[in-house]
Amino acid sequence: MRVKATLLVGICAGGLAFPVHAQDTDPDEPAAATSGGPVIVVTAQRQNQSLQEVPIAVSAFTSEALEAQQIENASDLQLTLPNVSFTKSNFTGSSFTIRGIGDLCVGVSCDSATAIHTNGAPLFGTRLFETEYFDLERVEVLRGPQGTLFGRNATSGVVNVVTAKPDLSGIGAAAELEYGNYDSIKAKGMINLPIGDVLGVRIAGFYLNRDGYTRNLYDDSRIDDRDMYAVRGSLRFEPGPDTTIDLIGYYFRENDHRLRIQKQACQRDPTGVLGCLNQRLDFDKTNADSTLASVLSSRELFAIQGIPAALGLGSIYADDGDGYSNFDEPNDVREVRTAFTPEYFADELQLQARLEQRFGDLNLSIGGIYQETSVDSRQDYNLGVLDRSGYATALNTLAILAQNGTGAPGSNAYFAPIAGALIPSGPSGELCTSDNRQGSQGAYEGHALCADVPLAFDRSNGDQKSWSAEAILSSDFDGPFNFLLGGIYANSRVLENSYYVNSFGLDYATGILGTFSALFAEDEEGDPAPLLPSYLATSMYRNNTRDFELDSYGIFGEVYFDISDRLKFTGGLRYNNDKKSIAARTSLASFLNPFSNDGDPFDSPYVGSYDADPGTDGNQIIQERSVSFDEITGRAVLDFQATPDNLFYASYSRGYKSGGINPPLSPVFDVDESFGPESIDAFEIGTKNTFANGALQLNATAFYYKYKDLQLSRIVARTSVNDSIDANIWGVEIEGIIRPSPRWLINATFSYLNAEVAGDQFFSNPRDPGGGDPDAVIIKDISNGSLCAVTGPAPGAAAAFVTTVNTSLGLRGPEAFPSDSGIASSGAFSICEVLQDNAPTGFSVLSPGVEVNIKGNKLPQAPEMKASVGVQYTAEFDNGMTLVPRFDVAMTGEQYGNVFNGNVNRIKPFVQANAQLQLNGPDERWYVRGFIQNIFDSSSITGLYVTDASSGNFTNIFTLDPRRYGIAVGARF
Repeated sequence: MRVKATLLVGICAGGLAFPVHAQDTDPDEPAAATSGGPVIVVTAQRQNQSLQEVPIAVSAFTSEALEAQQIENASDLQLTLPNVSFTKSNFTGSSFTIRGIGDLCVGVSCDSATAIHTNGAPLFGTRLFETEYFDLERVEVLRGPQGTLFGRNATSGVVNVVTAKPDLSGIGAAAELEYGNYDSIKAKGMINLPIGDVLGVRIAGFYLNRDGYTRNLYDDSRIDDRDMYAVRGSLRFEPGPDTTIDLIGYYFRENDHRLRIQKQACQRDPTGVLGCLNQRLDFDKTNADSTLASVLSSRELFAIQGIPAALGLGSIYADDGDGYSNFDEPNDVREVRTAFTPEYFADELQLQARLEQRFGDLNLSIGGIYQETSVDSRQDYNLGVLDRSGYATALNTLAILAQNGTGAPGSNAYFAPIAGALIPSGPSGELCTSDNRQGSQGAYEGHALCADVPLAFDRSNGDQKSWSAEAILSSDFDGPFNFLLGGIYANSRVLENSYYVNSFGLDYATGILGTFSALFAEDEEGDPAPLLPSYLATSMYRNNTRDFELDSYGIFGEVYFDISDRLKFTGGLRYNNDKKSIAARTSLASFLNPFSNDGDPFDSPYVGSYDADPGTDGNQIIQERSVSFDEITGRAVLDFQATPDNLFYASYSRGYKSGGINPPLSPVFDVDESFGPESIDAFEIGTKNTFANGALQLNATAFYYKYKDLQLSRIVARTSVNDSIDANIWGVEIEGIIRPSPRWLINATFSYLNAEVAGDQFFSNPRDPGGGDPDAVIIKDISNGSLCAVTGPAPGAAAAFVTTVNTSLGLRGPEAFPSDSGIASSGAFSICEVLQDNAPTGFSVLSPGVEVNIKGNKLPQAPEMKASVGVQYTAEFDNGMTLVPRFDVAMTGEQYGNVFNGNVNRIKPFVQANAQLQLNGPDERWYVRGFIQNIFDSSSITGLYVTDASSGNFTNIFTLDPRRYGIAVGARF
């Protein structure tokens, strides 16, 4: 039968003024699941079923519903779904969090907790969260672990994007053109063309171009713009009533100046030891003395190394200020100052095929998808402009040495390459920084970016290829017993994944330190050795994965047994098997590289197996490792259909997400080489109800999760590593639709969530390595920019010990942090290894710091409370036209961006409101729509990321879009 829907789809949606056609449904499917309401068909149990009869917390939106609520992308879904949040993240990724479970794991070997599917097929590394929705049949969001049917790693839930398929019943077309503020132009279109009675083609696409949301006050330009498009072609072949074949091709491309990191916040640390303090987030810039580039190029470190202090770019002490002392950070999330214009490129190719075949009472579904994704992003690492005035002495000294040397004949040749690469126009000219477009090559290999100010930028890039195939056999018997059996295999390969940090300071430090190492090097006979070109090698930080591969398969099945006409049992099991292998390396300032940078760095003869000791190659750590995991998961559900309009259910499900491999890291840090799988035991009760002949739809759910080994990321030595914690999560969700008359539609949601760390869990807080101990001394290691903490056997002992060691190094003793810092310990610059080597009995040097118990802390990205309301009215005119105003408002409560909680990691509650007014022509052939999004222009923060100690502990913040408004016109044929 053909179903007509005149209200928004799903348990949390609103409505449209004009009737729209939903998908064709099978005559044997159940009739209306609600009295007086339409059948909403979803595939939450991998079969077409009425949404109100599925004993799962699932929400669904048709394309009409998405447009009505102005849900243009995945980020907007959080504004209307209970217990769902979304944020972009630090490394070109994102986290779609359901019931407190999101993508807290960082790294190429991590799996997404929320399984992302298109037309039921899993996606890997998708750029789906960057594109915009267009020509969809619906979007389904399943909340809770899906341990059987969607299987691998769906510990939080599933987002399934179902695209519109060709309609064989007739020719159709649609087009829409939108113009808005920020000079935004968006176009969407679709053509549907039947070819005979059994074949149909559908082509759809969108294009978006707009100016940037962010003003760059450095040059009065606009950045964070968008220039993207996508196209999808679909072919449907129906040779008979029991056979359907779908072929789909999709391509997305973006090339613009998107900001991966929108803004940074910091309570500035005047000592420079931490960079940013622990009490609050201000609009300020980190103390540059805390950064790796500053400590490696400091006069103090050079003096310890026997290098003339005059070559140091500055001092680590605040007496003469630092590179950001006079920097004015704009007090607006949409304003920055940067000398580096961001660059962003992403694309994705999907090729998909699916066969649906009926054999009497059996249905066979076979499908597969091939996927290629790539992303490449560069931007200013500090979103600031460094002051170069303090460099004058060092650069002039370098120029003199490059011309005259140290006095020894020919010694100028040791310094000329540095000056030629970094200050080609002289000490007062442009400063050049390595351009990491050339992989491991940089300024010393002839690849540089030059500017009047010192540049510092990072790059995150990756290329991935994936494919999967799945087969499902299900029954549709008339009796009380039915079943579903299936199997899936997936393979995903990350061909390249790199994260770079480049800065003028790193280039300079590499050149000076490497050259002096060569200058005083001796050969086997004790004679001076010639300068080796490889000593002027990679001067950037790079975490590089050359090859990561995932092999995964699952076998699953469910049985459905009608105990009575009203009571039904569902039982399911799944076997999961995941294998992962990786080749990766971490390098920093590899001025002692014993091999050329012109070749493959993984071909070095010094590569070692990570199963034994990490291979070291100069300042590289190289890793080759594989792991495997397997698990049995499943679910059991009892659902009771009290009346045709009232369903009650109770379920238990077990979820699983495979573990992975931490990136290579210096052995000085106590970090596990790999991390284990997650497991979750989920208990849920719920009810789905329709009252008053369809005028009221009310659904409610309560759940309790026992979470074991939840994967959680922290950053150590510029590298994200993953640990495991246990957690207890419980909450409630209420969703309703009220339709008091055909002209009015009101939808509302409410949710409460309590997500806490369970049991004693001890970790070092990167913002407070002293762990709140007033007798501890926090150390900024000037040899690598990291932090450690020194503790002693008695009050004051640690400070006295550090003072003694520092005096021998020519460094100062500890000093107190400001009273409003949130730091009880004192701090000092020193070298952790030297302190460790000289520590008497009873003293400890802890890297990266003193561990604290986080038991009872809230999980990140888990808003305690959420609520939303949407109201729509349809005014009908005698000429057949309709006018439809709609208003939506959503409130998201307090949450935290970090498991250590505290005021500095608190994300404030925020409110988002949208409105639109649409005039529909007779027969809905055309329409004109005016819209406004984020009416109050809220700077709503959705996520935080605390950077590494060597970067200054600043916080990257991620927000929703600013106020947008405009007008759109469209037509349907």
